[in-house]
Amino acid sequence: MEHLEKLIDSLHLKDLHNEAHPSLFDENEGYDMLILRLPVIVQTLTMKSWGFVITPRGSYFYDPVKKGFEALDDRFNAPYQILDKAADQLLKSFMQYQDLIEDMEEFLYQDKTPREFMRTWMDLKRDILRIERVLLRASVTMKNFIDYYEKTEQFPLNHYIDITEHLERTMHSCTLQMSKLDYLYSFHRARTNERMNTLITTLTIISAIFLPLNLIVGFFGMNTSGLPFSQGSSGTLYAFFLMLSLILISGAVLYFWKRRTERS
Repeated sequence: MEHLEKLIDSLHLKDLHNEAHPSLFDENEGYDMLILRLPVIVQTLTMKSWGFVITPRGSYFYDPVKKGFEALDDRFNAPYQILDKAADQLLKSFMQYQDLIEDMEEFLYQDKTPREFMRTWMDLKRDILRIERVLLRASVTMKNFIDYYEKTEQFPLNHYIDITEHLERTMHSCTLQMSKLDYLYSFHRARTNERMNTLITTLTIISAIFLPLNLIVGFFGMNTSGLPFSQGSSGTLYAFFLMLSLILISGAVLYFWKRRTERS
């Protein structure tokens, strides 16, 4: 393949060597270069670039492992088979994200907050945004490639249109899942605010009940003479019943006030 490497511009060789190079289609005299970068979802999200050099007589695939070119048996069909397999695999593996989001949705509908909800939400949001961004450029690159070769004899136009449709279908799924994530965040935030409001209301009621008791304790705790119930052996009992009566009265007032506000 020495003649091929001599034919290709040195900058293009560096682009092909770069495993993280973004999608690109470049027309040149004597050869054309196609680099398609797609997401790969196994357990974690990674990005992989497929590089091709297309000449008037054939096409070549750049193998990043062997660091060299591999001659393909067909000028257009062979690159299509490689890219179609990658696009199909991406479309199937993206279902992992859809399943995770559906599980989060079911937990929230059952009034159960999943553990580490925000961390999972942020990871999903970040990954889907990356997938959408990479696929957008890959789709544009494929359209440029199709526009350039669509009138070429033996070019399988429908095959490459099929790859573009798979990429756009995955992008549409990304947009849909992003909308779901935004809705789940709003739903989770509303539930959290509701629980905080309930907790604050409960603390307010408890404070309102015990506030009169604090006033009574402070009043009878003054170091002065002539305080009520200070004379006689039953003063403590009278003070206890007074505080109990205040608790019952305050509790009844707050109870009826809460029922009235709930009805209105």
